[in-house]
Amino acid sequence: MEIHLPSLPMMEILSYLDAYSLLQAAQVNKNWNELASSNVLWRKLCQKRWLYCCMFTLELHGLETWKQFFFDKTWQEQAKTRAKPEDFTYKEIPVEFEIRSHPRYISRHGLTRNGQGKSAVCMITSLNRISTWDIQEGAMTWISPKQPSYIALMTTLPEMHIAVTVDMQSTIKLWDCHNREVLATKGLFFCYQLLQAEFTKDGPIVLVFYMSSLLKTSEFSAPVSTILQVPVIRKVFWTPRREDRITLMSLILPQNITKFDTFDMKVEGIRNKVTIQGYLTASFLLAEHEGIPEYFGVSDKDVIVCSTRFSLLLFDINGVRLQSFQYCPEEIWKLWVDPVHVIVTCDDGTLDVYAWEKRSLLLRKCYRVLNRGHQPTSGFILETLCDDVSIILVINNSPNPWCLIAYTLNVCS
Repeated sequence: MEIHLPSLPMMEILSYLDAYSLLQAAQVNKNWNELASSNVLWRKLCQKRWLYCCMFTLELHGLETWKQFFFDKTWQEQAKTRAKPEDFTYKEIPVEFEIRSHPRYISRHGLTRNGQGKSAVCMITSLNRISTWDIQEGAMTWISPKQPSYIALMTTLPEMHIAVTVDMQSTIKLWDCHNREVLATKGLFFCYQLLQAEFTKDGPIVLVFYMSSLLKTSEFSAPVSTILQVPVIRKVFWTPRREDRITLMSLILPQNITKFDTFDMKVEGIRNKVTIQGYLTASFLLAEHEGIPEYFGVSDKDVIVCSTRFSLLLFDINGVRLQSFQYCPEEIWKLWVDPVHVIVTCDDGTLDVYAWEKRSLLLRKCYRVLNRGHQPTSGFILETLCDDVSIILVINNSPNPWCLIAYTLNVCS
């Protein structure tokens, strides 16, 4: 006997299910299959996990349904977890100019099953310009005009192929990394420290972190800001797959104690005036015996990952130790954290790839990628970054002073 329920109440019920449960519901009968395959339901699931992707049409993604997008994107994320070290192609990309900032990805699409995925990065060079580089081709694809003022900070919105820069005159500029002319320019009135771009439900925003304040540009005519009372800020990390939570790693002087503060940011309207408020959600001090971490990141489950010279440490946002991995004789030199992976770069160029467990707050080690070319000392590894297609190390070493080391993932089903 088939079960028939009115479509609207049924859609409301199905909207509370996760992807696995929706697939189970689709097996009941044809009517349930049609409802459980609805673009509305699958777009909601996609938006929950990849908010920025849902800012664009399916046509831009080259797909017909949000269900297809969900499975393609999930496959992309899991491909690196399933990979083996031999699945990566090694490439050294010499860079003629001095690299003045950490590169950022500018590529729009990730790994595809037919091998069409591309990786591209954007960076500031010694010529006071920004340029983009195709990782697969190992070549520069675009360069901006030389700027009159020193470019101090840069971030990117890869989904829009846009780079954002701030110069020493506190001028913020938006660049379409296909055209030489700047898209937009705006003067700032504060000293800056960090720059980050994020997607929210209202569209892309650019966040400029000051020594003691946070600026959020929005759809309003004037930017709104708030003061976050924290010690000396060392690093900032926006919680993945959330648009309202930020964690700051700071240093309390002169004791040199590391502190983590997590704030929920709320846009509020008070008497026809829009303000943004930061509410302290959690805070803790790192024990002195843990050392002073240089890098950290946060998972979408609110797990803080930080690295000292010889340890990879995991805490919840209240400071409860969850897990640790010890490194010796190797030293941890760089750390990358995203919603799927954690990548540790050792001082000899070795990469350890970890993945988040699906139903826990812990990490599992997937594999180790040995250095296939350079044998750099710790002082020459400047940065590690990762997307669905590649893992990139920025190297300053002889005989080519500046070089991008790229490990590109071959398609694996």
